[in-house]
Amino acid sequence: MKKQIKVVGSVIEKDGKILCAQRGQGKSLGGFWEFPGGKIEKNETPQQALEREIKEELLCEVAIKNKIITASYEYDFGIVELTTFFCELISGEPKLTEHESIKWLPISELSSLEWAPADIPTIDRLVKGV
Repeated sequence: MKKQIKVVGSVIEKDGKILCAQRGQGKSLGGFWEFPGGKIEKNETPQQALEREIKEELLCEVAIKNKIITASYEYDFGIVELTTFFCELISGEPKLTEHESIKWLPISELSSLEWAPADIPTIDRLVKGV
């Protein structure tokens, strides 16, 4: 039985654009784009995990808004269950600590990047304007 990994991702919006982050080459799924976030630790709500991860990874703070979608994807290393939330940047500017690069793109251009498979259902939702 494969390991179940519960993770959260943030769809951070600023000036009509969405923050996209590229995973570092040395990591699993290196080079793929994702919505920043990470694993939900024991005794954490998805929202608490997302606030913590954004502080750790991007050195900024977000206000978590409504949930977008929860989707699962089976990778060779396990089954990832990703829940994404709309977020608003409330302090700081995203800094690169773990990611290779970041871009701000309008929703219409999100599909131009090579996304990690677990993130694609979120993009489909955003493009449909949910």
